[in-house]
Amino acid sequence: MTPTAPAPNNLGGIYTILVGMVVITLQDSAIKWMSPNYALHQIMLSRAVLALFISLGLMRYEGGFHLFRTKFLGWHLARGMLIVIANMTFFLAVAAMPLAEAVAIFFVAPLFITVMSIPILGEKVGPRRLAAVLVGLVGVIVVMRPGQGIFQWVALLPVVAALSYASMQMLSRKLGETDRASTMAFYIQVTFITVSLAIGLGIGDGRFAGTDNSSLDFLLRAWRVPEAKDIWLFVWCGISSGFGGYLLGQAYRLGEAAIVAPFEYVALPLAVAWGYLVWGDLPDRTAFAGMALILGSGLYVLYRENVRGRPRVSEKSMPRNR
Repeated sequence: MTPTAPAPNNLGGIYTILVGMVVITLQDSAIKWMSPNYALHQIMLSRAVLALFISLGLMRYEGGFHLFRTKFLGWHLARGMLIVIANMTFFLAVAAMPLAEAVAIFFVAPLFITVMSIPILGEKVGPRRLAAVLVGLVGVIVVMRPGQGIFQWVALLPVVAALSYASMQMLSRKLGETDRASTMAFYIQVTFITVSLAIGLGIGDGRFAGTDNSSLDFLLRAWRVPEAKDIWLFVWCGISSGFGGYLLGQAYRLGEAAIVAPFEYVALPLAVAWGYLVWGDLPDRTAFAGMALILGSGLYVLYRENVRGRPRVSEKSMPRNR
């Protein structure tokens, strides 16, 4: 007799995804807080080292260290590089622009995934979903506000982050068929450590810093010994990186993707809240209008995929190992 699959625990999945979004957006806020004083690659390295130990613990919990073995090491490393690019471009943007606007622009990632699934995965995307993609891109333009004298090129960085993330999800679809989530998380952290060390050894002395550009200085700043009051922020970034991604993955294991996925968008109001409470940043009406277009288009794409009975490109977490 074939064992029946356990019934989905949608309520548990929703609770888990909500906790995961709180953890991830608080991590985003912590990194933005540290961006004027520490180098991005220093934060990424310390975060990845701690997250690696958490990933090893989760790997042990999921079945043992034999999960290291994979037939697709090259694809894992390529996936790791894409998420490194997504992370670094997103955090470089966060250093110079309001958190809520950066998060909103990053949420075009599901729209990129929809478009990329046509040539890469051979999926058929109807005119309604394509129209939703266009609406979302209009939302990005509204948030950026070109032509009003306040457009910043740094606003393109979350777009690069979203595109890198969407490309990473194409690889996740392939790797998810053979490898466990803990295996993919392990190789992501290994890639973070390797890249951060390489950047630190190359420019970690800060000789290129002092550009008066918040994003560039965040990337080029010299490494420094953390102050005692900031050590807990470094620790939090590692813990949140290790457990945040796990919580998102666990949410999709507990509940149905069609029900759980829309709750990822709670990250946007959370980002607005943290941005206002910590920095006093409150988006104006134009920014809120653009955010609404991005949010609405993303939710509509999810709705159309569910109505047509199509699986999501990734049944794992949508945003990120941020």
